[in-house]
Amino acid sequence: MCWVLISSLIPYIKEDIALTSGQLAWVSAISVILGSILRIPIGYYANRFGARILFMISFLALLLPIWYLSLSNSFVDLMISGLFLGIGGAAFSIGVTSLPKYYPKEKHGTINGIYGIGNAGTAFSTFGAPILAQALGWRTAVYWYLALVALFALLNFVFGDKQEIRVKNSLSEQIKAVYRNQKLWFLSIFYFITFGSFVAFTIYLPNFLVDHFELSKVDAGIRTAGFIVLATIFRPIGGIVSDKINPFLVLMFVFGGLTLSGVLLSFTLSMPLFTVGCLAVAVCAGTGNGAVFKLVPMYFSKQGGIVNGIVSAAGGIGGFFPPLMLTSLYGMTGQYSIGFMALSEAALASLILVFWMSFQAKMQLSADILESTADAVMVTDPQGIIMTVNHAFTKITGYTNEDVVGRTPAVLSSGHHDRAFYESFWSTLLTTGHWQGEIMNKRADGSIFREWLTASAVKDDQDRVKNYVAIFSDLSKLKER
Repeated sequence: MCWVLISSLIPYIKEDIALTSGQLAWVSAISVILGSILRIPIGYYANRFGARILFMISFLALLLPIWYLSLSNSFVDLMISGLFLGIGGAAFSIGVTSLPKYYPKEKHGTINGIYGIGNAGTAFSTFGAPILAQALGWRTAVYWYLALVALFALLNFVFGDKQEIRVKNSLSEQIKAVYRNQKLWFLSIFYFITFGSFVAFTIYLPNFLVDHFELSKVDAGIRTAGFIVLATIFRPIGGIVSDKINPFLVLMFVFGGLTLSGVLLSFTLSMPLFTVGCLAVAVCAGTGNGAVFKLVPMYFSKQGGIVNGIVSAAGGIGGFFPPLMLTSLYGMTGQYSIGFMALSEAALASLILVFWMSFQAKMQLSADILESTADAVMVTDPQGIIMTVNHAFTKITGYTNEDVVGRTPAVLSSGHHDRAFYESFWSTLLTTGHWQGEIMNKRADGSIFREWLTASAVKDDQDRVKNYVAIFSDLSKLKER
């Protein structure tokens, strides 16, 4: 709510304080800088000291820049107050860090989505602040925020959880544990696009609608509030849906929608089509925000605080650059098309990354299943050349993956079975796709053991064999019992 206060009031502020178009863009976006940077330490300290203490510090710290904003008379004053109003945006990472502690993993998407409804505070600002400014003047409107923030501080002091579970790992330890994980940076890119587009449109629309479409200040505020409300409604929907289906499918919808929305905004600036494009961005951005924070605790359950901070910071930074870029491009070209097309291209790149991550997740699942099963597993190509084996295979036979990859299963041959046995084995496998039975094989140390073997042919859509999979258990130990 507070970190978009200046952008909500900028149509009134610029009538009182002379600002160039470039200065307007900086003043509107400056709060995003500190709001993004602080999300990393605030997310960490929320894990260490609890949400109640961090929220209290944040609310009290906001009182000073809000008061200073009411006294501002220059561009510098607005920049100073706007910078520290970013504390309000940084406080978001407190909740997304603390809330998952209270709920099971399968509810994290829903819970973080519901928490994201707090973004409605920005709608309150963009809708309510212009109305207050119209009636009382923008400086008096700012005083109302002092009272609201003081009230929130009091409510947090009284009702905040004093018994929240703390995580006491050092900041450096948590950063070292995650910074090399590529999933962290992919999630940061996704949130850079989804939350970044939400923030960028929120802070840029009020002044853009007044200047470009010549709407009244109150009308521009109401339309921007509608954008925020729609995005806020779809945030929990994105979380809930991501709890029920694969969150990568949700993100495919999100980035596909943002790609098309950016194209629509690039080729038309008529009010009806511009409205459709903006509302489509709101739906996709809100849904994406909820889906991303379903994935964070799924991949980083032990480093939730620092990861939430980094991902949230990326989202905030994603909202800082677009307003400045749009203003600069308009100054150079006289149009906004290139800026909106950049959104489309960034979303398309993210869509490709989502497809890749989804494929990697499936591959990792297969690898996890292969390694976690108690039975030995051996996978060959269609010619019977061994491609991989699991840990249980090594434990039973003594052969490591490096020992057998590139060789045939004959490496295990004990000499106890004649040619007719193997001909029958392959005939059954090729005809039915399966073979099951007892077989004698040889370990790396030369000892003979009995195994119960199930061999299967894995086929593609054209009914051609892609691989053979052999799964076996050591019967000699069972018979000893």
